[in-house]
Amino acid sequence: MTHSKLQHRLSRKRRIRSRVRGSALRPRLTVYRSLRQVTVQVIDDDAGKTLVAASTREAKAKPTVEGAKKLGTLIAKKAKDAKITAIVFDRNAYAYHGIVQSLADAAREGGLKF
Repeated sequence: MTHSKLQHRLSRKRRIRSRVRGSALRPRLTVYRSLRQVTVQVIDDDAGKTLVAASTREAKAKPTVEGAKKLGTLIAKKAKDAKITAIVFDRNAYAYHGIVQSLADAAREGGLKF
């Protein structure tokens, strides 16, 4: 039985989500990549609500490493405005390099604590 790329990614995602959980004190920062944009959300899993969200469209950037840096600083600024300083990072089954890594590094530089 062969599995597609998507099925492998979704199984990795389930494995990660079983360990990563956001709360009111430390919400979860989740990343979604598509070919056209990168989207990030800060989610309180206890309440089931999105607290802050941003995308490369909003940051007026392309879904590249440079665009992810802009997005990381934007989400850090929005989170600080919402009085969020500590988060749990959810890479959403994407490898931690390239776009995901530059986004996380820019968010850390913006003042978020992982």
